[in-house]
Amino acid sequence: MVRHMKKLKQFLVWDPLVRIFHWLLAACFLTAYILEDKMLNLHLLAGSIVLGLLIFRLIWGMVGTEHSRFSDFACSFRQVIEHLRSLARLHPSHHMGHTPTGGIMIFFLLTGLLVLTVSGVLLYSLENSSAPFFGLMAGVDFDTILMIENLHGLVADMLALSVLFHIAGVLVESLLQKQNLTRAMITGYKKEKI
Repeated sequence: MVRHMKKLKQFLVWDPLVRIFHWLLAACFLTAYILEDKMLNLHLLAGSIVLGLLIFRLIWGMVGTEHSRFSDFACSFRQVIEHLRSLARLHPSHHMGHTPTGGIMIFFLLTGLLVLTVSGVLLYSLENSSAPFFGLMAGVDFDTILMIENLHGLVADMLALSVLFHIAGVLVESLLQKQNLTRAMITGYKKEKI
């Protein structure tokens, strides 16, 4: 009796722009988070790069390659629950690109990073009369400044915690899928059974 073994084939899933975006975003967020007020100029530079990367990603999420588009990993609540159940059974559902839980995490991280960078620009505008939104922020009372500052810090901490969840999720999915997803985000290739 001959057994039919499925072969593994590599498929390009993540285009170079998505991979560069991912790792540059991770490096800049980490840099800005660690530096905080210690080295304000580097914090501002890293934060500015994050904002530029977000603008790129929002555009690329609409017009980019198949698995980079938001429509590829937008999913329903039911799909997320089904995927979580498949993980609990230790047999994850198959997804060429992002899983439903991965897609939710991406939307959450991108939204959080947008709030973080916009609040950072607003704070900088309050402190520097030549900053982009200084005219808009002129006359803002102390309570509003404090609220923006607290929002900026809270979102930064929530994002740092979310990044840890993201890393844990990648490790769990890698183990269950028997595939190195970190390597896939470096090389762009995922292995699939054919």
